[in-house]
Amino acid sequence: MLRYLNSSSRGRSAWLIMALTALALEMTALYFQHVMLLRPCVMCIYERCALFGILGAALIGAIAPKTPLRWVAILLWLYSAVEGLRLAWEHTMIQLHPNPFVTCDFAARFPQWLPLDKWLPSVFVATGDCAENQWSLFTLGMPQWMVVIFAAYLIVAAAVLLAQFFPPKKREIFSR
Repeated sequence: MLRYLNSSSRGRSAWLIMALTALALEMTALYFQHVMLLRPCVMCIYERCALFGILGAALIGAIAPKTPLRWVAILLWLYSAVEGLRLAWEHTMIQLHPNPFVTCDFAARFPQWLPLDKWLPSVFVATGDCAENQWSLFTLGMPQWMVVIFAAYLIVAAAVLLAQFFPPKKREIFSR
């Protein structure tokens, strides 16, 4: 299994599939925001940024899967999945255990060198309340689903990282 993951990480198709899943989740978030008119909160925007990190990692991995750049992609993938899981968990706790003293910010805080909310406000401006549960599926709210999604990304990323230490077997056509 680990050798298979190693060989898959050295090809473009696995990275492109990962990019496709992250892009589909981003498009779903925009559908919820602009078609279903759900208002994203600050935590939702930060979780979106973590998903964009995973998308970026997938694109880096797809560009040069057989070079050391693959390591950069795996590390960015791990970091984004961990941060996304942390944010989604914090968001879930805010919704499950409302407390007037524990709330999220009114606006997302991006670095001055990367003002995403100014560059693309239709994607990165928060208008909702973190404690409000606007949507659910099978009794789980959106942040709870994001915990599941980021945990899945993290488990696969950890397995791919571990697989890097198990090189794939070289197939020889005419052996013995």
